Amino acid sequence: MINNTTKPQVIKTILWDTIQQMKDYKISLVIPAHNEEKYIGECLDSAIKNSGGKFFEIIVVNNFSTDKTEQVARSRKGVIVINHDKQGVTLARNRGFQESKGNLIAYIDADNKIPEGWCEAVIKEFTDNPDLVLLSGPYIYYDLDKFQHFLSKIYWYLAMPFYWTIGYMAIGGNMVIKRETLQKMNGWDESIVFYGDDTDIARRAGKFGKTKFKLGFTVYSSARRFSGEGLAKTAINYILNFFSEVFLHRPISNKYKGFR
Repeated sequence: MINNTTKPQVIKTILWDTIQQMKDYKISLVIPAHNEEKYIGECLDSAIKNSGGKFFEIIVVNNFSTDKTEQVARSRKGVIVINHDKQGVTLARNRGFQESKGNLIAYIDADNKIPEGWCEAVIKEFTDNPDLVLLSGPYIYYDLDKFQHFLSKIYWYLAMPFYWTIGYMAIGGNMVIKRETLQKMNGWDESIVFYGDDTDIARRAGKFGKTKFKLGFTVYSSARRFSGEGLAKTAINYILNFFSEVFLHRPISNKYKGFR
């Protein structure tokens, strides 16, 4: 039992441990962005506000944009903008990794919003699990109607048994990986155009330690792909490419359509 005399010391110890954990982990946030002027501002605002200054650096990889993505990103104080002259999400993620300096590399997409407590969850997971090399979790779609939102939640719950069976799963737009692990893997597979890149990274990372997909570790995301491509078609594409990566170690799809 903690009495009134020992309580201040316990609180002090917890605060000290938290500060030390934060010092041990330097989180570099990498955000690929191709023609994302409509979304990148809110994405960065959420990252700056809800991280409480816990990001070591925030890097936007301006992935051959032809709109005002670069200008919007540069208008946010402290954000590093790297211009990359060849379009491709894996190319942009690799460039962000190469330019980063943190020992944890976090990835979100330009239409994501980070919730409060996200950085604290990252620090806690990697501190509590020394063997953890990769952490990921699902999206919460902020622009779906109630029924579609319900279906998306069911989708994630149905995916969990496959994760438990196979042993790995990741979402590229909500993922944190140790720098040393990504170095050992030689980064992202740039031959993958879009679908399957996150499954590939999770599968390869699993050779160097534990990977974790946690339902409670979420970011908010636009459902623009669902709106543009259809809920069922999008889900089928992701499922087919997930299993193709698992069993064949390559995606089934070699092209994709962007939605802005």
